[in-house]
Amino acid sequence: MSKTINRRDFLSYSAALGATGLVGSSLLTACGPKKDKLVPLRERGTYYVPELTDKAIEGKPLKVGVIGCGGRGSGAIINLLDAADGITVTALGDTYEDRLQNLRKSLIEKKGQEVPEANCFVGFDAYKKVIDSGVDMVIVATPPVFRPVHFQYATEKGVHSFLEKPIAVDAKGYRTIMATAKQAAAKGLSVVTGTQRHHQRPYVEAYQLISDGVIGEITGGNVYWNQGMLWYRERQKDWSDMEWMIRDWVNWKWLSGDHIVEQHVHNIDVFMWMIGKHPLKATGVGSRQRRITGDQYDNFSIDFEFENNVHLHSMCRQIDGCANNVSEFVQGTKGSWNSAKHEIVDLQGNVIWKFDAEAEKAEHSQTNPYVLEHVDWVNHIRRGEAHEEASETGTSSLAGVMGREAAYTGKTVDWDTISASDMDYMPAVLENGRMDMSSYVVRVPGAPKEKK
Repeated sequence: MSKTINRRDFLSYSAALGATGLVGSSLLTACGPKKDKLVPLRERGTYYVPELTDKAIEGKPLKVGVIGCGGRGSGAIINLLDAADGITVTALGDTYEDRLQNLRKSLIEKKGQEVPEANCFVGFDAYKKVIDSGVDMVIVATPPVFRPVHFQYATEKGVHSFLEKPIAVDAKGYRTIMATAKQAAAKGLSVVTGTQRHHQRPYVEAYQLISDGVIGEITGGNVYWNQGMLWYRERQKDWSDMEWMIRDWVNWKWLSGDHIVEQHVHNIDVFMWMIGKHPLKATGVGSRQRRITGDQYDNFSIDFEFENNVHLHSMCRQIDGCANNVSEFVQGTKGSWNSAKHEIVDLQGNVIWKFDAEAEKAEHSQTNPYVLEHVDWVNHIRRGEAHEEASETGTSSLAGVMGREAAYTGKTVDWDTISASDMDYMPAVLENGRMDMSSYVVRVPGAPKEKK
C-alpha cells in the first residue's frame, strides 16, 4: 500500500529539519522501515525559499511603470496590483500606440487607475522615458531580445525590475544580464523574474524535499512543453518589415529566441533549479512542420548533459493535433519527483509525499503563482532587501539557447563555447522600416549530401 506525507506532516518535517538538520520521523515512517539518514544536496539556509504570503506587506507607496503593453505586460501589471496595496501605475511604454492605449483602458476598467497622457511613451526609446519618469519599479515585458538592455538601464537608474522570462535570446544578452545582475545586487535592488514555478507552493515544497536528499542524488530527468500552435499575426498592408516582426514576435527567433527559449525555458529552468547546476553540453534535433509565420522551428528534442554523466531529455512542440504535456520529472538514487502529479515516490513506487492542494486552498486565499511572484518582489522592496533572480534565469535562458543551437547546427554545443560566443540577435538599427528579410530563414542542420 502506498503511504503519503500530507501537508501537515511536511510542515512538521520541514520545521524539524530546519532546526536539527536531520530527517523528521514522519518522513522515515513514510519511506518504510529503512532509517538511513538523508544526505542533503544542499544545506538549509544556503538556498533561497520565498515567503509565499497571500499579499505583500504594507509599506511605503510605490510607483510602477510597464515597458511592453502586450498580453504579458498587461497580465503582469494586474498580477502586481492583486499582489500588493499602495501600488500606483504611473507610466506606460510600448513600441506601438494601440497596444499602450489598450492597456491604459484596461487599467481604468479593471483597477480604476488612469495613467496620465504625459506619461505614456511610444517608440523604441520608450523604455528610457518610463524609467526616467520617476518610477520605483518597472515591469519589463517587451519581446525577449530587448530585455537585457531594458534591465541594464533600469539598474543604472536604481529602479527595481520584474523581468518576464526568458531574459536573453543570445550570448551577448546573457552576458549583459549576468553583469547587470551583479550591479543590481550591489545597489540593493529587488529583481524578480517570470519563472513563476519558483513561487508556486507545490514546486517550492518539492524543491525543499529534493534539496534535503529525499530522492537521493539526481541521476537524470525529463522535461516537456508540448502544446498546440501559438498565436501569429498576418501581415497588414501598412506594416513595415520591422512592425510586422515585432507584432508577430513570438514566431521570429531574433525576437523570441525560438520557443525552446521563449516557452520551454520554464521546464529547463525547473530541472536546473532542482539540481543546482547548468548543463555542460547539448546535442539535439528540431524541425519546422506547421508554423505559419516567422523563421522558427516548431519542435525540439535535446539531450542536455550535466557533470557526473547526468542527462536531461528536453522536448518541446507547438503543433495542433499532437499529444500535449507540460511537466517535469526528476530521477534520483532513492526515488523520483513528478510535477504533473506533484508527488515523490520511492524506488518501489510508493508515494512518500504528495502536495495537498486542498490544504493550500484552506490555508491561503492566494494560490496563483503569477501573483505570488509579485508578492515576493514587493516584500523585498519594502523591506529594503537586495534580491536578484536574474542570474539564475539568465543561466536557464542560455541553456535554452545552447539547446536551440545544437538543433539548428546538428552539432554538440558546449557551455563554454556558447557563453563566450559573439552571437548577437539585435539588429544594428531599430526603426520601423525595411529589413533584410533574406537573413531571416529557417535553419537547416548539417551539410548536404555530396554527389558522387
